Amino acid sequence: MVGSEAFALFARPLDDRRLVAADVAVAVGYVAVSAALRHASPVLPGVHGPQLSGPTADLLIAATGLPLAVRRLWPVPVLLVVLVASAFALGLGAVRDPFVAAAVAVYPVSLARPGRAAQAAVAVAVVGVAAVVGGAPTGPWPYWWWSGPGLLLVGAVLVVGAWMLGTAVRERRAYAARAADGLAERAVMRERLRIARELHDVVAHSIGVIAVKAAVANHVVASRPEEAGDALRVIETASRGALTELRQLLGVLRAGTQPDDQLAPTPGVADLARLAAQAEQAGLRVTTRLDGVDGLPEVLGLTVYRIVQEALTNAVRHAAPAGCRVTVAAVDGALTVEVVDDGGGAGGGGADGYGLLGMRERVAVHGGTLAAGPRPGGGFRVAARLPYGGVR
Repeated sequence: MVGSEAFALFARPLDDRRLVAADVAVAVGYVAVSAALRHASPVLPGVHGPQLSGPTADLLIAATGLPLAVRRLWPVPVLLVVLVASAFALGLGAVRDPFVAAAVAVYPVSLARPGRAAQAAVAVAVVGVAAVVGGAPTGPWPYWWWSGPGLLLVGAVLVVGAWMLGTAVRERRAYAARAADGLAERAVMRERLRIARELHDVVAHSIGVIAVKAAVANHVVASRPEEAGDALRVIETASRGALTELRQLLGVLRAGTQPDDQLAPTPGVADLARLAAQAEQAGLRVTTRLDGVDGLPEVLGLTVYRIVQEALTNAVRHAAPAGCRVTVAAVDGALTVEVVDDGGGAGGGGADGYGLLGMRERVAVHGGTLAAGPRPGGGFRVAARLPYGGVR
């Protein structure tokens, strides 16, 4: 677990300034350590042939390490420069660790260039290691790490290890980016579903009343113009109500950018009488009974309101003219909502299916249950049970 967390921290991308500072520190640190080791032991044991010393060796060490400061800007050119400088440094005995710089230069190549590009860079680095080792005037045992096979092994391990590390970091960052995109997409989808549900709840009820009354007006406009006029007045009232609710919903959606807007109160149990009156205007006979629902939390009251609104909308569409009974009561540690009609329609949310789905989602948020379906004797029943800690 600790290793995984450490790798996650290492794989986290840094900002540009911190990257530049880190690369400069790596380059300066490599040059300083290599120069200090050379000054501590001017003559490298196990190396045959001439060895550089003094400022010339220091310049060669600097040529090997300082390009690492810009390794992220030009990863491939820096890798080539470091390989060439490392070859001279090893051949002339200027450095003790000729392939550390090469490994550090390989890392940004594998990090920035996925797939074949990184593999080609590693192949070039390994071939360079082998070529440098083959031409190095090194001696045998006991300096095994300075012998040909030892140098080849150490160099290959360092270079391949740096490539594997860069590849792992790149893949982890790509995975993190995909995960972040997935979270953003899911958040957008949830918001779209929420807006769609709210729009459905706001519009469907009024549109249902309007559709029923428009059909009535069209049917009786010639024979009974007074009744057609009544239907048109109901349509006007329902249209104005729908427009008001839409404005309220849009105001809520814009509340983050317009904090001074005065938003209407959230509908709740107290507004059920208005819903019943609208349904009665559409030809549905509605009786309402409320028991022990005073002081409901706002979010619970909104859920009750939307459930009753959707159930009455379905009844208007499929059952009117018929009778409908709405009961909201606090019973046995829960809040029960029941809407029953005695019409012959199917109900259940219409062809779009959003109504029943929206009710189930709202009930599920509170950890409740919902049952909806035709009654054995005719009609349709919607019953929800919501946990309610305020029940006495």
